[in-house]
Formats: sequence, C-alpha cells, structure tokens
Amino acid sequence: MVAGMLPVERLHLDHVVQTVCVLESVVLRSFGPEGGQVLFTRDTGQAMLSRSGTRILTALRLEHPLARMVVECVLKHSTVTGDGSKTFILLLATLLRMIHKMACKDPNVSHAYTSRQTAEASTARHLADKIHAFALEELDDLIILGVIPYGCCLSWENFTTKTTLPGPSNNHCVQKLLTTFFHSRLGHSHCDFMSKLTCELLTHWKFKSDLPPLSLQFVNDNLDALHTPVSGFPISCSRLIEGQVIHRDFATPCPQSERKPVKAAVFTGYLQPKLLNAGQVLQLGCEEQWMEENSRKNRSIVHFSAWTETSLKCVFANMQSLGVSVILSAVKQSAAVLALAAQAEMCVVECVSEDELSLFAQLSGASPVSDSWMIEPEHVATLTFCRPILLGAHRYVHVAFQNSEDRVTVEPCSLVICGLGEGQTEQYTCAFRDAIRMLLSTWEPVGMTATRASKRTLLSNKSTSSHMDNQIPNTPPFQQCGVQPGCVIPAGGTFEFLLQHALLQYGTSCSASVDTAMSGLAVSQILANALLIVPRQIYSHCPRRFLQAQTRFLTFIQNHSHPFSLVYKQEHSSVFGESACPLEEDKLTKHCYTEADMSTKLFMLDSGLESVSCKYQLLLAVLQCLSSILHVDTVLHTHTALHSKSRRLTNTSREDTEDETED
Repeated sequence: MVAGMLPVERLHLDHVVQTVCVLESVVLRSFGPEGGQVLFTRDTGQAMLSRSGTRILTALRLEHPLARMVVECVLKHSTVTGDGSKTFILLLATLLRMIHKMACKDPNVSHAYTSRQTAEASTARHLADKIHAFALEELDDLIILGVIPYGCCLSWENFTTKTTLPGPSNNHCVQKLLTTFFHSRLGHSHCDFMSKLTCELLTHWKFKSDLPPLSLQFVNDNLDALHTPVSGFPISCSRLIEGQVIHRDFATPCPQSERKPVKAAVFTGYLQPKLLNAGQVLQLGCEEQWMEENSRKNRSIVHFSAWTETSLKCVFANMQSLGVSVILSAVKQSAAVLALAAQAEMCVVECVSEDELSLFAQLSGASPVSDSWMIEPEHVATLTFCRPILLGAHRYVHVAFQNSEDRVTVEPCSLVICGLGEGQTEQYTCAFRDAIRMLLSTWEPVGMTATRASKRTLLSNKSTSSHMDNQIPNTPPFQQCGVQPGCVIPAGGTFEFLLQHALLQYGTSCSASVDTAMSGLAVSQILANALLIVPRQIYSHCPRRFLQAQTRFLTFIQNHSHPFSLVYKQEHSSVFGESACPLEEDKLTKHCYTEADMSTKLFMLDSGLESVSCKYQLLLAVLQCLSSILHVDTVLHTHTALHSKSRRLTNTSREDTEDETED
C-alpha cells in the first residue's frame, strides 16, 4: 500500500543512456593528455580547478538517482586503483550506446513483450549480462596472451633505486609510469617533479623483507601521518624531511639542550588520575566521628588533591628514572601535569592523533602506555632528536628515529606537499595518494594462472591456429612473466589496441558457431569496438594521429614474431631482474627494431607507461556497473531528506551544505 502511494518513475533504456552521456560530456573536457581543467564555483564563492575525474564527478549536484549510482560505482573503483574515473565514464557511455543500438535493431525485440521499450530494456540487460560473464571468463586469458607479451614487468629495484643522473636509470620505468599518471592529474608542468618525489619516498621506505606490496601498503595506510600540507608555496618546494612530523606544537617549553639521545613515551590517557581506585573514599567533610567510624572498617580515606599530587609526582619520578624527556599524549593533560613537566624539563605534546601515535609506535618500537603507573623500559622510545619545525605558518614537532635491526633498509621520512592555495595543496595530496594506490594495484597480478591461460582460447582453437600464427607471438612468455605483478605497457591506447586485436581474433574463432545476437562473436565485437573510444579521445585533437597510431600497432603486431620486452627479460635478466624495461635499452632496441620500425619505437617511448592490472580492473568494474544499472527499471521517489554532504567525498567538499531532497 505504501509503495503504491509513492511516485513511480519508469526508467527506460533511453533515460539510462542520456544520463550517462551527460556525465560523459562533463569529464571529456579534461580527458587525455590534451585535456583541460574544469572550473567549479561553490555556493560559498570558492572556486575549484581540477583535472581529476573523481573530484569533478563528486563536485556535481546530481539529482537523478541513476547518475548518483554511476558516480558511486566510479568512486568505489578509483578508491581501490586510484585511477581511471574518466575512462570509466567514457567506456560505460560507449557500451550503453552500442547496446542501445543493437537492442533497437533486434528484429524479435517486441514479440514476447507488451511494449517495444520493455523489450529493448530486456534485450539490453541480457546483452550486458553476457558481456560481463564473457569478461569474467575470458578477459584475463586474452590479456595474458594478447597484451602482456608486449609489456614489461617492473621489479622492486625499479621502485627503490636512487637516481642522481639526468639520464636513463634503473628506476626510469617507474618514473615514466608515475609521470604518465601525474600528467593526467596535474598537467605537464608538474608531472616529472612529482614522479621523482614519489620514487624518492619509496626508496626511503624500502623494508628489509623486500616485498613491494608491504612497503606500498605501509605508505598508503600511513599517508595521513606521513605527509604535511603547506599552503602559500609553489609545488617545487615540496620535499622529504627526515623522521616524522607530528602535527602538534609543544604544550610546554622545549629545552634548548642538545642532549642525545632523546627518550620519549606515548600515553593514551591522562597522567593525572580522574577517578579513585577501588577501596578508596573521597573525603568531602572533616567530621572526626565519620572518619573514625570508617577507619574501623579498614577503608582508606585521603584528600583528593593530596592524593593526585602525590600520584603525579610518583609518575614523573618514575619517568625521570627511565630518562624520559618527551611525552606524547593522545589527550589534553591537566595544568598540574604541564607544571610538573616544566619543572622536570620534559616536553609535552598534547592531542596527538591516533594515526600519528600509531606510526610513531611502529617506527620507534615502543608500546603506548594506557596506565601511567605501568610505564616500563619497553614503553620508552629512543630518538635521535626532538625539536620544533616551522612549515608554512604552523609550528610542529619534528622527531627522528635511531636505526633498528627490523628495518635496516628503511630511512623514515615525511613528505611535505606544497601548493599556492589550500585547494591546490589538497589536489596535489589527493594525486599523490592515488599514485600510491595505482602502484599497489599495479603490483597485483591480473588474477589468473599461466597454466590455465596457455590452454585457453587463443592458441587452443585448431581451426584458427594457422591464421593466428601470424597475429600472436609464437613464443611461451606467459609461462612465467604473464602472471607476475608489476606489468606495465606503453600508454597512448596501446592496451586498447592490443586487447581489441585479441578480441577480434577470439571472435574469429567463434565464427563457426551459430550467429546470434548473444554469440561469443557479437559479445567480443561489442567490447572490441567499445575499447577504441579511449584512443579516439586521446587523439581527438588530431584524428589523423589516431589512424596512424592504430596502423603502427597493427603493423608492429603482424611484422614481429616475438614480444620485444619479454625477449629482453629472458635473455638479459632474470624474472625479477634489476632492469626490466626494454624501451630504454639500446641493446633491446637493436634486437627488436629495424630502422623501419624506428618511428614505432619513438612513438611508444613518448606515450609513457600505464598499468595492465589497473586497466584490467577498470574493465571489470565498468562491465559490472553496466550490468547493474541496466537492471534498474523503476525509481521510487521517497522524498527522504538526507544531508547532501554524505553523498560527497569528504576530501572534495568541506563546507556545510543545506539539506536537500533525495530521490
């Protein structure tokens, strides 16, 4: 009965396509290397200038629930991979247009349905489910056999090798990968600087275990405590600082003594007791009879002020015996604590965030103290120094740690990110965070095994084996490198060109089957044609370059019987060798390219690098979102007042907004 009273809106396929195409028109303005920035003005008059697809989409005031659903799907994907929000919308809109076109052309579209719109929606849902199922079943194999052989696998040495020379070095591939990422976020002028700064940070945070995911995950989890935003300075002033910056100031005067080493303790609670212990009674009067009566009952009666003062002095005496000179507190301490700390020449830092205390405990090896009476030597951290530091208009606490056997190769450092304004500084910070997430996703395998892939579609179909020998490299590189993490490929549409070629070859192998709208041929062709929208938009400023790029890649695939990067890895390096990027090596250039191929090589070099794993996850996320939104056919307008701020990312819109009606 309640549902019948609510306003009902039928959601037709045309509405879905139009809604997503509106989002596409917004993000296309900043898509690709030649894309510009989008300017937004808020109700407060504050302007926001950004190229980030995530920031652009979350800044929109979206009324339609389907549009908000799509944006939520984009945010879930970008939160994991840190990249691909604009490509997500572009691919989704293209697939919807193609499915809509096929659904409208189906000759049997209205035979079993009361209306043509219902039939078109059913056909579109069925086709979207088929594409999604196809991707879950076949996409990883197609990427292994048709894409990965033309890429290269980065080693952890690439991430953490220091470079001081301006020429190519071991970590040039990682810098190229990061430069491509930052170019799409911050523009051409800042991408090189930010990529070098990121590589330098990762070099400092290389753990003894030498496992890339551990170090990258540590930086990602602790980035809030590891970075300090500073407004009013150009981004070129961004730098690394030794040790940790605690974003609080000293509550007591900092002694000027050069005493080394410095010992510190972390307290999660109050040093001065707030409550009495069991068996103790708080005295509120001075009646002798009452005191004598209770004394006979063996109760301890004390003056509260005298008791807390005595307790506090004992706590400080214990800390002095342990050599503690710095107190880091998660809460605000009382005036009595600060007075005793000043007398004992101890520095007190109050209201330190949980993230910063957790990082401090991990780096120092000292355990936080919950009960001030229970402080032991294992709760005391040894620091190289503890002193104030001025960053911008704020003064913070700067500490450095002594070397530990558990982190021989780690050099703890903090990142200072500068920007001319608060908005720019926030954008640089978000871009840096997303770059770390992108590297984490890059280091994840594509999610398949080489044994399984080697037995699958592209090379197992005998009817097309003779035709595909000239199209797909006749080597078994996927037995080792195809499933390893850290795989990257030249940017500029390379992934899309290669996967489109593999999908068309797969469709050729399925041509012998019954030709229906839901056949493997139709599904693979839809996905293959949709992929080309990415390079088309990359070269939209010069359409002729798109045709030239496509021709070069197809020519390269047909004229080379081996994948250039994996030949280099097999002949010149181990699987996790020190230098895994063939695009910068003279030997490989001579080995893989003739003079006629020089233009292709230069084209790939100039295009940058991008992650295969991120591309793979992006496609799966788009197809899942496609299937989800096409299953929505009815909107119930509940008119529930919800705060609009809950629908936006907190790092995009900080200001308070009025309640608005949500559909």
